[in-house]
Amino acid sequence: MTQQLQDEFDSSVENAEAWMKAIQERLRINDNTKGPRSALEARLRETEKIRALEPEGSLKMDLILVKADAALRSISEDKKHEVLSKLKDIKALWEETAIYITHCHSRIEWVWLHWSEYLKAQDEFYTWIHNMRVTLEPDIELQLGLKEKQWQLSHAQVLQNDVLNQSVLMERLLEEAASLFSRIGDPSVDEDAQKKMRVEYEGIKQEAQNRVKLLEMITKEHEQYSASVNHFQSWLNGVTERLNCCIGEATNSSAEDKLKALKEIAKDIRSGGKKWKHLENQCAEVAQNTSPLGSARLKDELEELRKALEKLKLMSSEEEERLLKIQQSESAYESQARQLEADIQKLRKDLERLENDLDPGEGEKTEDEFVTLWRKCNATRAALAAEESKIERLKAQLKELLRFSQDVQPHAESVVSAIHQYQSVRGKTSKMSTDTATQLRRLMQNPLQSFEQWKPKVQMLLETPEPELAHIEAALAESSQFKEKLVTLQLKKDLLNDVLGEEEAKSFLQEVAEASKEREILHRSLLQSKSKLQNLILQHKNFDAGFAPLQKKLSAIKAKLDLEKEPQPDLLGKKTQLQRLQMIQDDLAELAIHMEEVEKLVQSNTTHRHEMNQLSSDSQALKRSLEMMIQQSEDHVQKHWAYNDKLSDLQQWISVTREKIDFCQDADGEQNTEGRLEDLE
Repeated sequence: MTQQLQDEFDSSVENAEAWMKAIQERLRINDNTKGPRSALEARLRETEKIRALEPEGSLKMDLILVKADAALRSISEDKKHEVLSKLKDIKALWEETAIYITHCHSRIEWVWLHWSEYLKAQDEFYTWIHNMRVTLEPDIELQLGLKEKQWQLSHAQVLQNDVLNQSVLMERLLEEAASLFSRIGDPSVDEDAQKKMRVEYEGIKQEAQNRVKLLEMITKEHEQYSASVNHFQSWLNGVTERLNCCIGEATNSSAEDKLKALKEIAKDIRSGGKKWKHLENQCAEVAQNTSPLGSARLKDELEELRKALEKLKLMSSEEEERLLKIQQSESAYESQARQLEADIQKLRKDLERLENDLDPGEGEKTEDEFVTLWRKCNATRAALAAEESKIERLKAQLKELLRFSQDVQPHAESVVSAIHQYQSVRGKTSKMSTDTATQLRRLMQNPLQSFEQWKPKVQMLLETPEPELAHIEAALAESSQFKEKLVTLQLKKDLLNDVLGEEEAKSFLQEVAEASKEREILHRSLLQSKSKLQNLILQHKNFDAGFAPLQKKLSAIKAKLDLEKEPQPDLLGKKTQLQRLQMIQDDLAELAIHMEEVEKLVQSNTTHRHEMNQLSSDSQALKRSLEMMIQQSEDHVQKHWAYNDKLSDLQQWISVTREKIDFCQDADGEQNTEGRLEDLE
């Protein structure tokens, strides 16, 4: 029984060991991840089957344990060791087999799952590549406008970002492929497969980038065109506004300023044509990348801009033409207005010149000056009559200006002012002419009136018993003046006719002729009276010739004597003054001798006697005064001589006394008192 149990134990151990080794052999055969996916799948199925046999191995081990337990209870102690050793070995083999089963299956299963995940990710990646290629492969669809192009660009940029984001997945796939290739060595994940994946991705990436670049170029081109259109529209609006300012009536600018502005606008419009041409070229380029409907809209928009530019050009041309007409009208108006103002100024200057020529000046005027003024007045009246036609012409010129739309009020005021000035000068001339004629009438009649007043005075002078020669000579001079005036009046027959009228002038000249005859009679009487007076005067001439020098000499002596009344400062001056007084005394003695000679000429003329007595009295008074001054001068000289003698004695005594005092002193400066007293005594 014991042997049977042991045999059963040994049989179960051998059976289990054989089974385990068979399992390990199968595991060894399948424990490999290299090769294609089908082989890996077969190995995975085989390891799954082997793993499914693991419970069988556990049963075998349980049976071995049961057999071992039974054998151990029945065998001897020395054989237990053998049983236990076999039991230990089989347990170790089973543990190794179980671990091997698990590890082998897990390793193959992990590679299988890893490969499956990779294939799934690869399929998704290639599906994405396919979808992206399908998306990017068609040509870019032309869009309607800028917004659509911007949206299209935005969509392309999203696709590009998606492509760029897929680079992370691609890199991870490549890493997985490299990892798998190191494990399985399958050509589907070798380096060529990896390069193919990268090339396909780079192709999609490049295509997406090219698409974005192209759309960016198309969009930027359209944006630049839109900006150019907006800029052109702004420029067009600005020029339109400037043109409206020139066209508007509210502006205060002159037609010349408006024309200058319009020329600048026309210049801008011409440059606008070049700008529009540039827009047209841009539009053609943009239209190539725009849908037909969008291209039509672009062309319509461009055509609207062209029409607006043409309309602006037409408005500018029409306004310039209108302003040119206005300027021509203004030029004609200004030309006529300038001519009118020039004529007004010339008329004013002529009137001022005529008025200045009439200036009578200040102070009394002579007859010739009045005649000149009267003739000027007549000439001015004639000139003013000639100027009247200019006044009428000014009125006609002003009437011509009324045809224009400009305000002629200032010119009308100038014309009215010139007319008033003309009327003022004419009135002044008329008044001055009348006043001057009145003054001339008075001046022409003055000689007769003065003669009538002078005639009684001369008659009274002739009736005087002893008239003075000066009065007779004055009357003769006045007579000569009256003769000249009366003759002059007779010579002014034409002037008298102009001023007084022919009848009055004839009557006036008759009065002048009668006055001339009366003057001749009076003049002869005055000459006879003058002759008588001259005979009497001749008798007194000799006395006057001698008496006048005596008066002058006496006056000169008196003047010299008056100069000698000043006191003299010293003896020499007093002696000199005394000598001069003695010389004056000699002059006075000589004068007395001359007076005796002139006194012999005095006859019965009381006037001469009185003059001579007066001269003699003055001479005696001067003589007495001179004698007194000589006496005083001699006294002064004598007193001064006496004073000088005493002064000289005193000075000599002082000098002697000083010498004695000096002598009384010792040689060493000490005084000899006794000797000094003796000398002083």
